[in-house]
Amino acid sequence: MARTGRRRDRLRWSKLYTFSCVRPTVLLDPEGPPSLQGPGFSRVVYCNQPRIHRKKPLKYPSNYISTTKYNIITFLPKAIFEQFRRVANLYFLLAAILSLTPVAPFSAVSMIAPLAFVVGLSMAKEALEDWRRFIQDMKVNSRKVSIHKGGGKFGYKTWEKITVGDVVKVEKDQFFPADLLLLSSSYEDGICYVETMNLDGETNLKVKRSLEATLPLDDDGAFQEFSAVIRCEDPNPNLYTFVGNFEYERQVFALDPSHILLRDSKLRNTAYVYGVVIFTGHDSKVMQNATSSPSKRSRIEKKMDYIIYILFTLLVLISVISSIGFAVKTKFGMPNWWYLQPNNTSNLYDPSQPALSGIFHLVTALILYGYLLPISLYVSIELVKVLQAMFINQDIHMYDEETANPAQARTSNLNEELGQVDTILSDKTGTLTCNQMDFLKCSIAGVSYGIGSSEVEVAAAKQMASEMSNANDRISVTQSPWENSAFRSSEIELDGGITCKIDKVRKSAIKGFSFEDDRLMDGNWMKEPNVDVILLFFRILALCHTAIPEPNEETGSFNYEAESPDEGAFLVAAREFGFEFCKRTQSSVFIREKYPSPSHAIEREFKVLNILEFNSKRKRMSVIVRDGSGKIFLLCKGADSIILDKLAKNGRVYEEETSKHLNEYGEAGLRTLVLAYRKLEESEYMVWSTEFFKAKTTIGPERDAQLERMADLMERDLILVGATAVEDKLQKGVPQCIDKLAQAGLKIWVLTGDKMETAINIGFACSLLRQGMKQICISTMNTDSLAQDAKKAAKENISLQIANASQMIKLEKDPHAAFALIIDGKTLTHALEDDMKHNFLDLAVDCASVICCRVSPKQKALVTRLVKEGTGKTTLAIGDGANDVGMIQEADIGVGISGVEGMQAVMASDFSIAQFRFLERLLVVHGHWCYKRIAQMICYFFYKNIAFGLTLFYFEAYTGFSGQSVYDDWYMLLFNVILTSLPVISLGVFEQDVSSEVCLQFPALYQQGPNNLFFDWYRILGWMANGIYSSLAIFFLNINIFYNQAFRGSGQTADMAAVGTTMFTCIIWAVNMQIALTMSHFTWIQHVFVWGSVATWYLFLFGYGMSSPLISGNAYQLLIEALAPAPLYWASTLLVTAACNMPYLCHISYQRSVNPMDHHVIQEIKYYKKDVEDKHMWTRERTKARQETKIGFTARVDAKIRQLKGKLQKKHPSMGVQQHVLPAS
Repeated sequence: MARTGRRRDRLRWSKLYTFSCVRPTVLLDPEGPPSLQGPGFSRVVYCNQPRIHRKKPLKYPSNYISTTKYNIITFLPKAIFEQFRRVANLYFLLAAILSLTPVAPFSAVSMIAPLAFVVGLSMAKEALEDWRRFIQDMKVNSRKVSIHKGGGKFGYKTWEKITVGDVVKVEKDQFFPADLLLLSSSYEDGICYVETMNLDGETNLKVKRSLEATLPLDDDGAFQEFSAVIRCEDPNPNLYTFVGNFEYERQVFALDPSHILLRDSKLRNTAYVYGVVIFTGHDSKVMQNATSSPSKRSRIEKKMDYIIYILFTLLVLISVISSIGFAVKTKFGMPNWWYLQPNNTSNLYDPSQPALSGIFHLVTALILYGYLLPISLYVSIELVKVLQAMFINQDIHMYDEETANPAQARTSNLNEELGQVDTILSDKTGTLTCNQMDFLKCSIAGVSYGIGSSEVEVAAAKQMASEMSNANDRISVTQSPWENSAFRSSEIELDGGITCKIDKVRKSAIKGFSFEDDRLMDGNWMKEPNVDVILLFFRILALCHTAIPEPNEETGSFNYEAESPDEGAFLVAAREFGFEFCKRTQSSVFIREKYPSPSHAIEREFKVLNILEFNSKRKRMSVIVRDGSGKIFLLCKGADSIILDKLAKNGRVYEEETSKHLNEYGEAGLRTLVLAYRKLEESEYMVWSTEFFKAKTTIGPERDAQLERMADLMERDLILVGATAVEDKLQKGVPQCIDKLAQAGLKIWVLTGDKMETAINIGFACSLLRQGMKQICISTMNTDSLAQDAKKAAKENISLQIANASQMIKLEKDPHAAFALIIDGKTLTHALEDDMKHNFLDLAVDCASVICCRVSPKQKALVTRLVKEGTGKTTLAIGDGANDVGMIQEADIGVGISGVEGMQAVMASDFSIAQFRFLERLLVVHGHWCYKRIAQMICYFFYKNIAFGLTLFYFEAYTGFSGQSVYDDWYMLLFNVILTSLPVISLGVFEQDVSSEVCLQFPALYQQGPNNLFFDWYRILGWMANGIYSSLAIFFLNINIFYNQAFRGSGQTADMAAVGTTMFTCIIWAVNMQIALTMSHFTWIQHVFVWGSVATWYLFLFGYGMSSPLISGNAYQLLIEALAPAPLYWASTLLVTAACNMPYLCHISYQRSVNPMDHHVIQEIKYYKKDVEDKHMWTRERTKARQETKIGFTARVDAKIRQLKGKLQKKHPSMGVQQHVLPAS
């Protein structure tokens, strides 16, 4: 069959790879293939016959996906349920229903309209947010892919119309529309390259391969008669396993994960592939890992329900008292009140049935005293949160110029939750890192090369110099440790003549290469001693890899498609040193070497005989090559813990110096690998090669073990060459952000799909890990058995490891000791089971940092749920890919990074930012502000409504529980809507206890949120008590002032309208003065709203009094004729307002003087401008204002300083007497 378009010059990796790409595909068991029937293995797929799967008994789901919370049918019932989960809304619904009865003191419209407005507004917001999710789903469902229509012809269809059994053709850089079995590709041997960033976060390309039996299916026409059957596992969320059989042309072939192309991964560096659909839509593995969109409520909102319960209890209590009082008055008092015609009454007040009258009055009282539960509270909070979200969206400091992406609050429900976060669970790749490595230093033949310094080294030396400046040491420091621009050479000379020279490398123009040392550059290495070792070092960099060179037409050089970013950095470094990897064929690698002449490149061929590739268990990679002279070498690179143990006796010449350099590189936060080699004899290699081939072709579970044993036989007696140190390029500002968050008291966990070594190195790079931190690695026992006893043994072993680690932490006596927990996905599967998860969580909480690697998206969500439910504290999850959607939705707050990896994470998130570094400002500034604003706003809201509502009850008691209101109906309507609403909204939107700059300078202020200092029961009940006191002062002072007192100049006493209006005036003044005292930060808007509300009351009273008596009733010209001319009115207002606010004023004065809070101290310093006049004091206060932490850059620098001081004291014991100038960190 013709193979038009096939790329024959490409590699048949099956001849090179050892572990993952060479598995026998035909099951040769003479007794037949193993059965895959039974629970968990019931799926049958008839390839190229999609119609069969649409009917029973199969009837597999379509490829349509939905991530929305609602649909057309469920929106109304679910959204209404969401609204009436709020207790206050439920009460107002009941009140609205009762308002239709004769017992209601208000009209039905006045009760129903506000409720409909509030609920409708909230439902509209929910609908808008879900509509955005729907639009994103439609974009995905409407993508097109080429599908076999029959007769060997392909045509484009949308993703949602794909069904199980369809044969699809996916082209380069397209996403896979469903889970597919790879049939063939544009490469001759059926391999393809896949990027799985959206699944596991890894950017390095994976090699997938097809079965050899399906290689001839290499063009459209080949599928005309194609037919096969797949029997495999049922849909499940495990990304890294797949079990199935492929029945084709009367043969049965075993399937494994290397044959499967998962939905949402992307085809790279391959022109096209053909595949058959196995799982569609919500059956696909990525969707199995998805979790349903949850309904999230903030902790403050949940607590508000309890406050509502308290107020509702108070409401019922005073209503019962009122109804009992009414029943008693009706029975004993009403028969004597001839003017009420007691013989001609209704059931509402019948002296013969006082109990029934009391029950009717109970309903009236419940509605009348409803002002204790203000419906405007929810409207105000919704409005405030929307305005807060606008400020977040428009914050220029969270705008990313490179991508033109601002921060976005995708939901405003959780603004205040940002200020209460306890634990951050972060993805790694694309979130913390750019996944770009820079070659920075190396050690060759025991000599360290590379004069650049990492940020850790620079910052530690400079901070130590800063500490010692008080002792008049000679110091020359030129720059901030966080400065991003190029550093000049700077020297820090300590007492005793010890000089620490710091050279920060100039920003490299070469991506992946920041090395600077003239001894190795431009051929100068040939003048160094041990030239032969240096030559071998460069050749190992250029040869020991699996990368493929792609010509770059713009630069005339090559881009490298490598399996890991480390390999890419090594190849770039080799090229810059004069050893350019330029070509790979089926069996050879070609290097352009500028050796022996630096000015002339010679192309040399090295035959690649075998590749023993890297995995997390081996922690090393080797290639066996034959050079131009016929000599055979094994070239190896790997972790120092592995390679140094495999050195020959004569291969340890440079071990001591190299180990010292490795420790230095590690302390500097660099990723290290050791390079070694071994020369092989022809006969030795041939014997090994024969045995190795037998192991490769072995069938059964022992195959991997045999391959590892053969690799171990070859990778021994190595000769050490040197070591590399690369700097993992974190996203801009990540270390600073983590450092600030750590100082703010936040715990940070990293959940990644990456290998354990990569995750650990990233931990070092962003200072979650550091030298000297004790690493607790929890891992499973090595077993291939899946038997029940093996699982039990594995669980017991993991449980024992957790118990031992917990005991070790408890027995640790060093106050500076820090522990890091590192666990992989396989172990996590057991650790998350019910009988072990709480022990695991207790251990994790005791550790300074936690890194979970090789975790699936489902496990990310489960870990997040465990932390959220187990600790009972607020969790925040942050990620950038589809693999992070589960944990983003599971966490209390989900933050998506709007980077380059699609919008799945952003669409599932509550907040989106362009880079991880913006999380610092989102939490430490906006989170702190929003928490305090909402907390103070709610407390004040309840205060003012208690102060207002209870005066109605007191007046009821004074008027025989008649149900009469002391206030005009218009006063009561306007109280929450106009007269007190704008000041409280301005408090929620504009209040700042400290500025954004101070928030960042004093990160410990953030702990006011997690500690809930502004919304604990002490503060809530305090505000309620303040409201009760104010209501008592307002009512009884006014009643006693006006009761027998002449009110007008002509001697008349005040009537109910005058007393009620005076009381209402006092309430307006008292609550507005209270909010003015509460505010720390005034803008002109707040002045207008607070004092404008008071002025509005007088304008309304004037206008209302001037209206017709038919409208104004007893308030007709009340202000002009009665109140304004009466000195008693103004004196009463002044006296009552002062009396209401005096307790709060005394309390806050005492607190600021005797027991000030952190922000009180800062406010005082700023007010008296001490931060400008006394810099030393300001710096000291800033240093104190950080939480004690064992992670982050500052903790790492502190550890480095302790180390430097220790070295200094050992070298110069006389410095011990000067310890007072070198305080311990």
